[in-house]
Amino acid sequence: MTLSRISVTVPGELVEAADEVAARLDRSRSWVVAEALRRYLSEVGESDPRRSTAATVREVGSTPYAAPGLGEYRRAQLEADLALTPEQRVREAEETARLSEVRGRDWQGDRVLMFDRYEDYLAWERWADLTSR
Repeated sequence: MTLSRISVTVPGELVEAADEVAARLDRSRSWVVAEALRRYLSEVGESDPRRSTAATVREVGSTPYAAPGLGEYRRAQLEADLALTPEQRVREAEETARLSEVRGRDWQGDRVLMFDRYEDYLAWERWADLTSR
């Protein structure tokens, strides 16, 4: 199944409602929007016999945003991390930060940052500006 990225403009209240549903279901915003579109197209197809869209719109189990739960590797890593005490977690984080500094690289250009919302990106930009001074 090929995924496509689209851009739509919707009222802020709809985005907030979708985010609340996504958080409640432990799903991504993309999954919620895709599911809403899937259901809408299914209803339109049922109410209008001239449309055959409903027959072709269905859930595909292996899409990246629709996979329920955590993967096996991520679950094992999470369980191992949760087995540590808070003090051990801080020490592990400090060690990771120290090791990244030892490599002597400018990690600013070597990382990928992803944000669920544009507002999150703007908040990160403000924080980055404040900390770089």
